[in-house]
Amino acid sequence: MPLARAAMYAQGVQIYIAPTADARETWQSTIRHIAMEERCFVLSCNQYVTKDMYPKDLACYANLESSPEVMCTGGSAIVGPMGDYVAEPVWGKEEIIFADLDMKQIAYSQFDFDPTGHYARPDIF
Repeated sequence: MPLARAAMYAQGVQIYIAPTADARETWQSTIRHIAMEERCFVLSCNQYVTKDMYPKDLACYANLESSPEVMCTGGSAIVGPMGDYVAEPVWGKEEIIFADLDMKQIAYSQFDFDPTGHYARPDIF
């Protein structure tokens, strides 16, 4: 949601948390764009879910019969302020992602582009 992001950018967000249920490759493009757009770190989390993770006595378990065995392939990742992966997307398994974030990268990346600093023109919008 661009306007919600713009409001967060105006507050100087440095770590943007982007939970999702979208396991498509295009989501990776989205989180990399957000990181570059604000020059922030983006932490995106998505679940890896297989049908056998649901309890067999679940009231609506029969509704899962037509679902594929892997219902969500994951794709959690961490992206740096220049759109590069700090932690590559994790697909097809459960895993906890760890990374050390060098916050100085934000300031360095803003020399290139700063959407709420020297590139900001709220007077024309």
